[in-house]
Amino acid sequence: MKKLIIFILILLPWFLSSLVPIDKEFYNSLVLPFFTPPPIFFGIAWSITYFLITLNIYSILKNYNFKLKDVEKSYKRILLINYITNQSFQPVFFLLRSPFLGFVSSISTFITTLYLYEETGSIREKSTKYLNMYVLLSLFATVLSVTIYILNVK
Repeated sequence: MKKLIIFILILLPWFLSSLVPIDKEFYNSLVLPFFTPPPIFFGIAWSITYFLITLNIYSILKNYNFKLKDVEKSYKRILLINYITNQSFQPVFFLLRSPFLGFVSSISTFITTLYLYEETGSIREKSTKYLNMYVLLSLFATVLSVTIYILNVK
């Protein structure tokens, strides 16, 4: 039961940004590229990705017998930076209505995801498999964000 609670406590913060309301009127006013998936894609893809990120973090913690203080500082640092950049997208894109800041958030998330992948590999190589979808999804989000920004520059 303790392990399930730990898993849920790791998972829940990743859904925090989903509390930010999506401004559908703003989104629908944007010129979107032809490869923009339907909105439901993002909810499903990011939910799966957050579950996989949680498996990654859980496996790292398990590697250290769930003693957070023993986990490499470099891993904790990049995980925190990655979390902040990941969670910043919805507020800056939808609340501030800024495709540019959305792009900055996306590229920051992608770059820090690559560092997170590397840090994970240095601690527990087998756990990097949980981050593969995150790397691909954050790359796709970056390409989509920069394209939306370019198509909507006024």
